[in-house]
Amino acid sequence: MVGVIGDIHGCFHTLHDLYHKVEDKYPEAEIFAVGDLVDRGKFSLETIEYVKRKKIKFTPGNHDYMFAHFFEHPGSVFARTWIHNDHGPTLAAYEFEPEKVWEHIEFINSQPLFINHEDCFISHAGFSSFYKRNLPSGYKNNLDEVGKIINEEYYNEHGVMWNRDKLLNLGKLQVVGHTHDVETRFDKRSNALYIDTGAFRGNKLSCAIIEKSSIIEIISVETDHRDIFGGFLKKVVVK
Repeated sequence: MVGVIGDIHGCFHTLHDLYHKVEDKYPEAEIFAVGDLVDRGKFSLETIEYVKRKKIKFTPGNHDYMFAHFFEHPGSVFARTWIHNDHGPTLAAYEFEPEKVWEHIEFINSQPLFINHEDCFISHAGFSSFYKRNLPSGYKNNLDEVGKIINEEYYNEHGVMWNRDKLLNLGKLQVVGHTHDVETRFDKRSNALYIDTGAFRGNKLSCAIIEKSSIIEIISVETDHRDIFGGFLKKVVVK
């Protein structure tokens, strides 16, 4: 059994509340996240610190890579795109602890682009049906070829960082973020669950409880407005 959390986007207080709600009800569940830990919300630094402390495994999202590339590879597409994608709150979050930037970049880079768990297949934006033509007929029985394509094509418009295509049915439940909505959405044809419920927009952060590709429950908490609205940026203690 796993719990998979949607796009957090610097909403530290909201993540804290959701994590403990899930932990209280499903203490045996291993917790994952679909990336986009940073940007938009006010507490990107604290969010990453919390994910590290709680040992939440995640697949980096495009915002995480934009942040990392801005410092590591400033000429890359990811770095150039970050300037136009809510980078300001993230830079502000590191104002008082700039030494954490490289530590967090290393942490982001250490995470896999996908997680092929026995209960579900996790990535940020999902595996596009665009790549079906590149797969052998029996790909559902062995997803190694899917993994190779993900690792080779992550940067392009159909890859797991940016994809907005129809997802390919992999023979097990795909759990993805990136495309937000007011509620989680299950696409039966693709066997895919979209788990981003717009925490940064003031809606809610959601976690899907999954076992053997079955959705047991969706647990959500409303966005804590301290994460996104008004006020000056304050240092919070990560517990």
